[in-house]
Amino acid sequence: MKKALLIIDMQKGSFTEKTPRFNADVVITNINTIAAAFRKSGNHVIFIQHDGTKENQFIPDSTEWELLSSLEVESGDILIDKTANDSFYRSNLGKVLKELDVQELFITDCATDFCVESTIQSALTKDYRIVVVRNGHTTADRPHMSAEQVIEHYNWVWQNMTPTKGDIKLIDAEELAAKVLEDGEQN
Repeated sequence: MKKALLIIDMQKGSFTEKTPRFNADVVITNINTIAAAFRKSGNHVIFIQHDGTKENQFIPDSTEWELLSSLEVESGDILIDKTANDSFYRSNLGKVLKELDVQELFITDCATDFCVESTIQSALTKDYRIVVVRNGHTTADRPHMSAEQVIEHYNWVWQNMTPTKGDIKLIDAEELAAKVLEDGEQN
């Protein structure tokens, strides 16, 4: 089964002093580790960037739109723009995944309660197998809940969802990287 790692909205404009993200350095390290394992095993790495032109923010080619400098991006990685929380909505993500014959998505991101949640819900209705990297997504504190509580809440929700034809599970970054490399060696 072909796999793709989705790295969503890890952009400079989302990681500023005004928008601190929970455990950001650990999440970035985890994403880089997983992406390296995906590449080494012949799987796909897809970076998805928010184009907020209609909101006059995250405008393509602006500094805030750029991927974080600490992310390791390689020439074979795929870059996709999106304009809504749902990475599938009016983007070419679905088309690219179909062309690559991907059936299993591994999801990392900023922000847990917006783009991760929306993309997961959308992917479920499209019957993808989904693996959420438990420690591979982040968010900011909200008025009623700390970022850590938001992440814990959504990890619980996703772990307990009723899947469609696909399924959904959670895994830690370290375990995932080892499993991807092991599966790659067996193929």
